[in-house]
Amino acid sequence: MTGPGVTNIDITGGAGGTAATYSDLASMGKLTDEVAGQTLGIAVTGHKYLADPDVLASGILDPVGLARFEGAMLGALDGPQGLTATSAGIGLRGLTLQATNSAYQLTDDLSAKALEASRWLVGAGLVAAGPGAALGAAGGSAAIIAADVYLNYDGNWEKWLVEHPGAIDTVLGTTPGALSALGFPSSLASVTDLVSRAYPDGEPKLIDQGTDLNGRTTAAPQNLGDLIDALDYRNNENSATPGQGSNLDVRAVKDANGTITGYIVDIPGTKVWNLPGQDGGNANDFGTNIDAMAGNETVLQKGIEQALRDARVPADAPVMLVGHSQGGIVAARAATDFVNNGTYNVTHVVTAGSPIGNIPIPGNVQVLSLENSGDIVPHLDARDNPTPPNHTTVTFDNQTGTVGGNHAISGPGGADANYEAAARQLDSGDDRSIRAYVDSLGNFIGGSSVDSHQYKIERQ
Repeated sequence: MTGPGVTNIDITGGAGGTAATYSDLASMGKLTDEVAGQTLGIAVTGHKYLADPDVLASGILDPVGLARFEGAMLGALDGPQGLTATSAGIGLRGLTLQATNSAYQLTDDLSAKALEASRWLVGAGLVAAGPGAALGAAGGSAAIIAADVYLNYDGNWEKWLVEHPGAIDTVLGTTPGALSALGFPSSLASVTDLVSRAYPDGEPKLIDQGTDLNGRTTAAPQNLGDLIDALDYRNNENSATPGQGSNLDVRAVKDANGTITGYIVDIPGTKVWNLPGQDGGNANDFGTNIDAMAGNETVLQKGIEQALRDARVPADAPVMLVGHSQGGIVAARAATDFVNNGTYNVTHVVTAGSPIGNIPIPGNVQVLSLENSGDIVPHLDARDNPTPPNHTTVTFDNQTGTVGGNHAISGPGGADANYEAAARQLDSGDDRSIRAYVDSLGNFIGGSSVDSHQYKIERQ
């Protein structure tokens, strides 16, 4: 891998992704069917003129002319190049387009499921082969990895891991199969849900920390880089100490007339890595990670909803949720629940370094996911993000050699780095999916001013 420095940007999904192309194929197929139907209708209507009484009566005066007219009409309607044949040809093209769309989508779905199934089967196969075989395989793999670490990475396990983040996918992907073979039928979702039960979620305690006047949060964002910079600022304001700092803001974006056009909510990531019962009231703890990935409503999500009510955000006002790591998982979950329940009008989500591939986000929510290929956190869902027209994923290389460096939002003191640097490169690019996403951000970027209110969400 290259680094440090953002390189090798790759973009999937969104308006320029394959799913959008499939959707275009389906639309073309439907439109072609409609044209075929209209053409056939014209042909059917045209046949009535062959037996029109006035036309037939003209044959008394001009039988030759009538014969020529009837022959020409029949050719135009039912000949090899006539309207009836043309309608059939157009209809066949429509069916072909729709069938091609279905086949492409089926192939993509089967490929994703095949990868998931293959990992499950590997885990089950290791256990089914017996303890000796399983231990032997595990020991052999561990020995090979250890040799690689000490020969090529000077014994630096952290550097090896961030350069081989796919190992996370493999371990997490094979675990459900291994557990199932041991008599505990499971999937990654059920395993995560089981672990989450050890972390009681509780109820939120929302602390109003007042207006934030810092320029990084009150300046009206003009692009993606500005959005990530404000998230980095909020992340730095978060504190593990109860009652101190802020782990959420609600920012009202205003136009030149002072009218609010939309609200941006910044949600930083994990602050406390704890065992069950040791969160100290912190809502940004490991338990929130597990609960969110298990698909549960979390204390942090409840706190976000409470903060939006406190900020008097109208239910129909455009809302954007921007989250890093855990904050991105919660943002995606909250967007899904808020939209499905009609609680708030979340139109956009931005995530940085967040594993959200298993979250079924509604199609009317536009999502942009940024993922450093050397960041192990986005691999914790053991799958790639889906690629529908409303979800754009950007992966890039920025290898710092450390878990923290590869996962950081930006650099020290707000200097552009990692996720913020990637966002600023996207701002200057011309990718179709990115441009479509940015063009849809009119309620959130390009404004004149921002009113920023900060909160601290804790667990009661």
